[in-house]
Amino acid sequence: MRLKDLKRITDHYQAGESMPALFVGHGNPMNAIEDNSFTRGWSDCAQDIPEPQAILCVSAHWETRGSFVTAMEKPKTIHDFAGFPQSLFDVQYPSPGAPEWAKEVQESVASASIGLDYKWGLDHGTWSVLIKMYPNADIPVFQLSLDHFQPASYHYALAEELKALRKKGVLVVGSGNIVHNLRMANLRDESQPYDWAIEFDALSKQLIEAGDHQALINYDRLGQAAQLSIPTPEHYLPLLYVLAMQSKTDTVSFFNEKIAFRSGSMRSVRIG
Repeated sequence: MRLKDLKRITDHYQAGESMPALFVGHGNPMNAIEDNSFTRGWSDCAQDIPEPQAILCVSAHWETRGSFVTAMEKPKTIHDFAGFPQSLFDVQYPSPGAPEWAKEVQESVASASIGLDYKWGLDHGTWSVLIKMYPNADIPVFQLSLDHFQPASYHYALAEELKALRKKGVLVVGSGNIVHNLRMANLRDESQPYDWAIEFDALSKQLIEAGDHQALINYDRLGQAAQLSIPTPEHYLPLLYVLAMQSKTDTVSFFNEKIAFRSGSMRSVRIG
């Protein structure tokens, strides 16, 4: 890192400014071991923000009954997929855990009971992205689960209570896909995306830019394109966690604005 870049990051953090919050379209697990435009977008994003004190990830791939936060010292790397080459299963992301930050999350949330989890670890929604953003795996990482039995409004309200983490140097990363319909996906076909996928991806961008979070919370009222784009909510909900942390003065920007495998939006969003 160049000296002027280091000074910029140091000055930013010392000024007491909030860390950005990120929603990342993570897509195919193979991104963890490939070099492509998406992985370069993740890497470039990390280079442009202050080094976090810790990273809290809300991944589409950890659904629970109730809300939990990982609190172990050394989270394991979870290979929660099948049918991929051995080289992907061989990947490890040995970052330290963040038990003290986990307890702070537990104590900060009044709208829900947050349990401390010592069994889960880091699933591929987390490590497949972070291995490109922070390849040294030297920043503490912990995860917050998605309560599968709660509505979108619950997740947004819970995230609002965690806004203060941004001012303490914690990078919050939501990992999923705004458009995610695996039944209609074709991993070998990068031709024209479905019209409905293009439509809902564009509508989501428009609503995010307008700050219309209520419409995004009530995504089930946004028509057929939304229904096809979000047949199940787990890949969409991490977006709401990030949007809930937006303040009135935060800027919004986008990267990796592309639809992959015809029915998966890789659109990523930076708040702040």
